[in-house]
Amino acid sequence: METLPLQKCTVHTLSAIIHRTHTFIHSIAILFMLYYRLIINLNIIQISFLPYWFLIFVSEFILSFLWLLNSAHIWRPITRSVLPENLPPENELPAIDVFICTADPIKEPALGVVNTVLSAMAIDYPPEKVTVYLSDDGGSVFTLCAIREAWRFGKVWVPFCKEFSVKRICPEAFFQTVDEHEISGGKEYLLEREEIQKEYEEFKERVKKAQENVGTKDTTVHFGPNIEIIGQRGSGAKYNDKAKIPTLVYVSREKNPSHPHHFKAGALNVLLRVSGIISNSPYILMLDCDMHSNDPSSARQAMCFHLDPKISPSLAFVQFPQRFHNISKNDIYGSALRVCFVVNWPGMDGLIGPMLSGTCFYMKRKVLYGTPIHKDMELIELKKCFGSSNEFLNTLITSTNHKQNDNGIKEFPDNKIQEAKILASCTYERDSQWGEQIGFMYHSVVEDYFTGFILHCKGWRSVFYNPTRPAFLGSATTNLNDTLVQGTRWNSGLLEVLFSRFCPLIYGLKSRMPLLECMCYAYLAAQPLYCFPAWFLAIIPQICLLNGIPIYPKVSSPWFFVYSFLFLSTLSKYLWDVIHTGGTMRTWWNEWRVWLIKSITAYFYGTLDAILKLFGFRKASFLPTNKVVDDERLKRYQMGIYDFQAPKMLIVPLVTLVILNMISFIWGIGKVIFEGRFSDVFGQVFLSFFILTVNYPIIEGMILRKDKGSIPLFVTFLSILLSFPLLFLGSILLM
Repeated sequence: METLPLQKCTVHTLSAIIHRTHTFIHSIAILFMLYYRLIINLNIIQISFLPYWFLIFVSEFILSFLWLLNSAHIWRPITRSVLPENLPPENELPAIDVFICTADPIKEPALGVVNTVLSAMAIDYPPEKVTVYLSDDGGSVFTLCAIREAWRFGKVWVPFCKEFSVKRICPEAFFQTVDEHEISGGKEYLLEREEIQKEYEEFKERVKKAQENVGTKDTTVHFGPNIEIIGQRGSGAKYNDKAKIPTLVYVSREKNPSHPHHFKAGALNVLLRVSGIISNSPYILMLDCDMHSNDPSSARQAMCFHLDPKISPSLAFVQFPQRFHNISKNDIYGSALRVCFVVNWPGMDGLIGPMLSGTCFYMKRKVLYGTPIHKDMELIELKKCFGSSNEFLNTLITSTNHKQNDNGIKEFPDNKIQEAKILASCTYERDSQWGEQIGFMYHSVVEDYFTGFILHCKGWRSVFYNPTRPAFLGSATTNLNDTLVQGTRWNSGLLEVLFSRFCPLIYGLKSRMPLLECMCYAYLAAQPLYCFPAWFLAIIPQICLLNGIPIYPKVSSPWFFVYSFLFLSTLSKYLWDVIHTGGTMRTWWNEWRVWLIKSITAYFYGTLDAILKLFGFRKASFLPTNKVVDDERLKRYQMGIYDFQAPKMLIVPLVTLVILNMISFIWGIGKVIFEGRFSDVFGQVFLSFFILTVNYPIIEGMILRKDKGSIPLFVTFLSILLSFPLLFLGSILLM
């Protein structure tokens, strides 16, 4: 009997043809540009200009190389749809473990964390087949208290969501809006909703009181493992019997400064081991602590791929896009990550699948174990890979679930709690393959990118599914400081991979990963290198303009057409991508501005950090993104006003380069008017004009604004002091 289809795949042929045609034409223009710079321009320049010529050539080469790598993303874009009505009966659905990570009780407020936990507990899936794990890497007593309170509220929240088919299963989001179309229940529903809302307000008060009693400070720098199955014992009488609720497990691993803890990857590997002896579900849902479930059907949607016999044997994970509830209309900081989740990931899905994105994915557990496991394997061989726990090794081979009672809470004796604590100790991974071949990888702070890359190198595939209703909603950065700090961390980790033996264009090809997929991975890893052309092209043509030295061909030269074509081709193709994927002209312009700002700051500091770590001058670090909302800054973000409250090391370079280009532009206009050198210097004058136009908010923040989010006068003054020596020294080198 033929099985019913569970998913459909649609290839966007027209988009693929347009993109491939543009890639071919644009590539030819790049070859002409490089020919001009290497052959024609090199033969006519002065000897003193050679260092600057070399930096300009390097800039153009890097831009061309990165553009070529990026072109692989949308070589074959596809979209997918699911048919969950064809899934097997509930009793045949596989179990799911939900992993949620938090690390800092101050930057990641507990109320937001427990809302994510509650939303995961309320997904539309058999509750006895769901186990929710919270990893508290801060070892905070307050977080543990908050989770216990969440369990109490969950006993009323989850049955309410199930009974009335609530779609917004995150309590905070549910009570902030009223959508009568999501439910059916009439008067009974309204009465129940009012009662639940009272329960929720009481729950928040209990959490607030717990915070006042115990504070939010981490316990100590060094603390032992703590594992608690919330509600297993002594949880009191049940509120009602309308529905069972999933198991909730709190995990705080051991921390010791003398042992590396490997940041988020280390926490996830502890969850992988601990969950292995508690629930050992074959599938894992990974969520950031601020990324709550927004569609209870996401698990069934993911199972449409994982249970499809055509793709399931080679499928490692199903990646959902990261969507955010606090994105403004203009999204001035590019916080929606639109390019990744609207353009690039659907394109990679047409190859062998998108990258792992750190959250919002359903993964097959066995792919993280690195090697096929069978009953005939020697115990010593397993211990070399997975560590010394016989209990954990037994789960690897037998995959036997623990006995469950009628409430859906798994019976778990004290001796196994002690075993779980051993698995969460800081010394357990010693002399094993955790982080090297097993679990989430340790070679980079961007463990998601690196782990996904290794899985794809091993022959696993992934799929990208972007449903109409966002499956998950999170909190995006809404100020410039958090955006750039977060970007610096990401780019440092990405460049670590590029500089290592796992460089995608080498290791990926050696592993027989398809070339186009290797190019996609290489583009993201090499993206921080944009800092070099951004810095060079914001300084060198301007210094040369002040000294009367042309960089680009004359307007009357046919080579000028090549440069003009490449500039307009890049902008217009990107505009087409933005409009084609539902964006606007403003989206396109804002994303150009964010790219320039990040290139000068986040990409630059990320590159510097990676280089320092490469030579041993700096240790790896991981700073969680601040999730605490500043109402004043949020208001500016919603109004589309840039907030320049950030460290001087982030703002001063931006302001300095803008001032330098203001001087260059004014000087260049003077040369055009008084010396009649329009044809010679037009390219450089236009470049300064373009930089100033894109970065107008910085000019506005310096000159026109006086609010708290404007650029401080001291920063402007310091930038002026830096720009003049930069121009002076640059001019001396040309003599």
